[in-house]
Amino acid sequence: MKYIALSLCLFAAPVMAQEQFDCVMDPAELVQIGSPVAGLLARVNVSRGQWVQAGDVIAELTSEFEMTTIELLEVQASSHAALDAQRAGLALIEGRYARTQELMDRGVATQDAMAEVEAELVTAQSLVVQAELEQEIARRELERARAALAQRVIHSPIDGLVFEKRMTSGEYLTSDGYVASLVQLDPLHVEAFLPVELFADVAEGQVVTIRPSAPIGGEYQGTITVRDRVFDAASGTFGVRVELPNPDGALPAGHRCFLELE
Repeated sequence: MKYIALSLCLFAAPVMAQEQFDCVMDPAELVQIGSPVAGLLARVNVSRGQWVQAGDVIAELTSEFEMTTIELLEVQASSHAALDAQRAGLALIEGRYARTQELMDRGVATQDAMAEVEAELVTAQSLVVQAELEQEIARRELERARAALAQRVIHSPIDGLVFEKRMTSGEYLTSDGYVASLVQLDPLHVEAFLPVELFADVAEGQVVTIRPSAPIGGEYQGTITVRDRVFDAASGTFGVRVELPNPDGALPAGHRCFLELE
């Protein structure tokens, strides 16, 4: 009777069930660093395995032509000679117009003389507007040239690790090519497939345990950020993604793991 009572107590005790599922730890981003313009690589500043931060210069294209263009446009944009000359001419015509108007009021100047000065005034005003427009165009051309020069400097869009260095200085980079590949390792994205029976028990924002396979080991806490709404009918599963913090980069990407649900 003592053994029967003990068995009943064991069956009555609550049990916290834990389930483990295969998963893979992937990098959050895999970026192939290219350029919006083609050109000859003057410098490539990274090597495989190097850590970079967002904004770091990955590579630079040759830019002597663009720099010379900028110097020329800076001279044009900063020159006020043409505009000053047209404004001075307008001031003279405005003075003549005022004097002619005064003579007209006194009955000394003729209507034809007044019409001639008015025509000269309109022409002078138009020339000033044209000179202002040309200087504004020169400023805009300078801005465009500086933007074109900036495109020849390739920056890292993410904090990450250089996974592959594809090109080096002296090689020609095409518009559809890339210099290097970067991977973002913080956070990691853990991908797993769970049985559809667990769909109602899994939610975005839920904390789960990730156990990397040997030789890494250990256990880490991650948060479910994606729960697929489309099932795989053939396997009877649905996908989930877990965001796993990896601030020091200790956990490698591309490694197998186990996802544990409670």
